[in-house]
Amino acid sequence: MKLIIGNKAYSSWSLRGWLACKLSGLPFEEVVVPMYDADWEKRRAGDEFAPSSGKVPILWDGDAVVWDSLAIVDYLADKVGRDRFWPADEPARAMARSMAAEMHSSFPNLRRKHSMNVRQVFAPAAPDADVLAELQRIMELWAQARARFGGDGAFLFGAFGAADIMFAPVVTRIVTYGLPIARFAAPYMDAVLQHRFMQDWIAGAQEEEWVIARYEQPAAE
Repeated sequence: MKLIIGNKAYSSWSLRGWLACKLSGLPFEEVVVPMYDADWEKRRAGDEFAPSSGKVPILWDGDAVVWDSLAIVDYLADKVGRDRFWPADEPARAMARSMAAEMHSSFPNLRRKHSMNVRQVFAPAAPDADVLAELQRIMELWAQARARFGGDGAFLFGAFGAADIMFAPVVTRIVTYGLPIARFAAPYMDAVLQHRFMQDWIAGAQEEEWVIARYEQPAAE
């Protein structure tokens, strides 16, 4: 398999696809493509990017191609067994899938105003009301998952899985911008950040030489 991703410092969707590949346990080639450099548009027009219209991440597995992070999660879960990604318990699995889908389709203000940058920690500033509302919803989801299905594990549904993958970039955004969280969320966030996959990703981001100025600001206006 070959996974094409964007900059590790900035690309939240690439992080999700990469974490899914790591969790699968399957060997894969990692190809990092610097976003918005001089060759970005030409590169996006190439055959390898055609199925996704130039978006990352995109996973090639022989003749099979999968783009979109949640689709990559499901494709890999089909290959290695769904229990590696989703809780075996049916009510827990239903909630985990719903949370992953909501993360996939929602929270536009948090995404737009607080872009991922795992190399930065900005001075905390009061977020806008629309961002606060989205953070409150995220805290509600995390609290429900932890209370109902977290058990003795450190993650949303006990073991690290697809729901944690989908929320991992949110964890980094909260740290980068000093966004307010519920007290219970701190241990969960620490568990995500200290996971060996996340540590590898963050280390890779630190080694990147590329800088995109638009993502180096404290928050979008």
